[in-house]
Amino acid sequence: MSAPTTGRLIVASPPELVIHDALTPCPYLEGRTARLPLRLPVRALARTEFETRLDVGDRRQGLLLYRTACPDCVACEPIRVDVDQFLPGRTQRRVFRRGELELKTEIGRLEPSLEKVNLYNRHKFGRGLNTGDQPIDLEGYRAFLGESCCDTFELRYRIGRRLVGLAIVDRSERALSAVYCFFDPSLPQLGIGTYSILKQIDLCRQWGLRWLYLGLFIAECSSMAYKSRFLPHERLLGGRWVTIRRDDATPEP
Repeated sequence: MSAPTTGRLIVASPPELVIHDALTPCPYLEGRTARLPLRLPVRALARTEFETRLDVGDRRQGLLLYRTACPDCVACEPIRVDVDQFLPGRTQRRVFRRGELELKTEIGRLEPSLEKVNLYNRHKFGRGLNTGDQPIDLEGYRAFLGESCCDTFELRYRIGRRLVGLAIVDRSERALSAVYCFFDPSLPQLGIGTYSILKQIDLCRQWGLRWLYLGLFIAECSSMAYKSRFLPHERLLGGRWVTIRRDDATPEP
C-alpha cells in the first residue's frame, strides 16, 4: 500500500478512509517519531476480511485500523502465537492453573459500564501507566474500548461477583487478536495479564483457531517486551512472518 494522505479512500475489501495521518512523538520510545495512519472501514469487517488485515500487521483501536509507517524506525514488530506450536513455560503453567482455580471467566459482547471504567482507571494509575492523563470517563472508555469495526468480545475475570480483570478480544476467521487487557493492580500474585493471554490461547485451541495475535512487540519498551515470553512465536519482519523459538539466538524462517 502506498503512503496514504488524509481523506484518501483506500481501495480494499471493504474500502477504507484515511482520517488521520501525521508525524507524532512516539508513544513507546522517547525521542523517536511515529506515523500511524488511522483508517476507517466504510462498514464492519467480516471475519475473513479482518483476517487479511491481521496477516499484514494491522491493529484495531475503536472503529479504526492502523499499521505503523514510521519514517526512521522499525522497532514495532507485529507478533503472533501459533497455538499448535506454543509450549508454556513452568511459570506460565503455574499462572494458568491458579487462574483456572481462582478466577471465573465470562465471555460477552462489548458492554461499557462504570464498573469497567473504574477498574480501567485503577489499573492505569495503580501501575503507573498514566502519562499525565486524567482518568477516563464512560464516554472516553466507550470510544476507546466499547466500539469495534469487527467481531469483538470481552473476557471478564471475576472473583465471586467482583470484576478483577477484563480483556478485549477481536476474532477473525482463523485467529483471535488480543486488543487490550486491564486488571486490579492489588492482585499481582494472580498474574492476570499473563493468565489472560494463556486463556485466549486456550480458547483458540477449543475453537479450532490457528493464531493468537498479541499486537506489537517492542524490545526496547518494557511494557511491550513481555510478549516475547510466549514461545515459540512469530514476528512480522521485512514483510514476512518469522518464527522465534525458545533456544534460538536468531529468527528462524
